[in-house]
Amino acid sequence: MRILHTSDWHLGKRLESFFRLEEQKAVLEEICAIAEKEQADAVLVAGDLFDTYNPPTEAVDLFYKTVKKLAKDGQRAVIAIAGNHDSPASIEAPDPLARECGIIFAGYPHSKVAPFKLDTGLEVLQSDNGFIEMKLPGQKHPLRLLLTPYANEYRLKKFLGIENPEEELRKTLADQWKNLADQYCDKQGVNILISHLYFMQKGGEKPEEPEAEKPILHMGGAQEVYTENIPEQIQYTALGHLHRRQTVDSDPSPTIYSGSPLAYSFSEAGQDKYVVMMDVEPGQPVKHTPVKLIKGRPLLRKRFEEIEKAVNWLKENPEALVELTIITDQFLTSKERKQLSNVHDSIVTIIPELKDKSLLDNNASGNIDLSQNIKSLFKQYFEHKHGQEPNKQLMELFKEVLAEDTEE
Repeated sequence: MRILHTSDWHLGKRLESFFRLEEQKAVLEEICAIAEKEQADAVLVAGDLFDTYNPPTEAVDLFYKTVKKLAKDGQRAVIAIAGNHDSPASIEAPDPLARECGIIFAGYPHSKVAPFKLDTGLEVLQSDNGFIEMKLPGQKHPLRLLLTPYANEYRLKKFLGIENPEEELRKTLADQWKNLADQYCDKQGVNILISHLYFMQKGGEKPEEPEAEKPILHMGGAQEVYTENIPEQIQYTALGHLHRRQTVDSDPSPTIYSGSPLAYSFSEAGQDKYVVMMDVEPGQPVKHTPVKLIKGRPLLRKRFEEIEKAVNWLKENPEALVELTIITDQFLTSKERKQLSNVHDSIVTIIPELKDKSLLDNNASGNIDLSQNIKSLFKQYFEHKHGQEPNKQLMELFKEVLAEDTEE
C-alpha cells in the first residue's frame, strides 16, 4: 500500500501584502502529479487546510478542486483533518457529498464517519469515534486510521470530556488511542495515526513552532503529546502543524511532520519543502521517503551594508520573496528605498539596522518603517518604551493575542 502524507496547505495565506494563491495552485498541482506518479492508494492531509476560519472564496475553490483531483473519482482515498487554523464545522460540512468522491473530512477529535461504499471498490468498512477502517481499490488488506484533528480547550471539554487540559490531554488521548488500537488494529491491516497536535519525545527538545504560526502550546491548554503515547500497533504517525519536515521519533514507529508545501514566513527561509511517500504492509516497518517540492517562490533573508551591493543581489534573485536588512549610519532615505524597490517587485520587508542605536531615541520625527511585520514593530516599540527587548514569554503572549479566533 502506498500512501502520500502532506499537511499545512494554509490556503489563502498572505505574506504581509503578498497573496500567494498562484504559488499554492502550482504546488498543489505538483502534489497531485506526485500522487499520480507514485501511484498513491491514499492521501493524508494532516490539518491546517486553510489559513483562517473564513478563507477567501478562491482558497476554498482551490481546496475542493485539489482534493477532488487527488481522489480521482473515488479511485484513491483522500482523508483530511482540521488543524488549529481551520473551522472544524466548515471542514465537515461537505462530508456527505465528499464521500461520493472518496474524500473523508474529520473536523473534531471525536468525529465519526458514516460507512459507505463506492463502485470503485473504495469502502469504509467500519467506523468509531476517531477511527475508520477502509478498503482501498486494488488492495486486499484494510487501511485503519486513528483520526485526531486539532483540539482546543472547548473541543477537549466537549468531545473528550477533559476538564483540565494541562493534566489530562496526554492520558485521555493515550487511553483513547489504545482502546481503538486494541479493538481494531491487528496485524492483518495497515495501522496509521493522523493528527494535528504538538508531538515530541518525552524529555527531548521541543520542536520549534514556525514564526507567525498560531502557537498550539499557548492556545486553550493544548499541551504537547509524547511519542510514547502512541499505541504499539501504529506503524506510522502522520502529523501536521510544524512547517519543517522532521522526524520526531523513529521508535517504535516513525512519527513525522511532513511540513508545509511552501515557506510561509521568513523563519522558513531557505527550507526545502516535501511530501512524504510511504510504502506499508501489515505487520511490517514502514518505508518512508521524502519527495521534494520545487514549485513556489523561495523566501530569502539578506543583510547588506551598501545599497549598491543590495541592488546587485536583488537583480540576481528576481523570483524570490525578500526580507532585506540594510545596516546603515542613518535612516534610509526615500530615494534609497525607491532605488531598492525599482529593481525588485517582491521585497516584502526592508529593515534598517542603525549602527548608532541612539538615533532611535533622537528621532523626533518618529520615522518608523511601517512595512515591517507587526512582531518587529512591537519589539521596537517595547524596546523604545522600556529600554530592553520583550522576553520570550511576552512574545508568546503577543503571538497568542494576534492569533486569537472566536470559535464558540
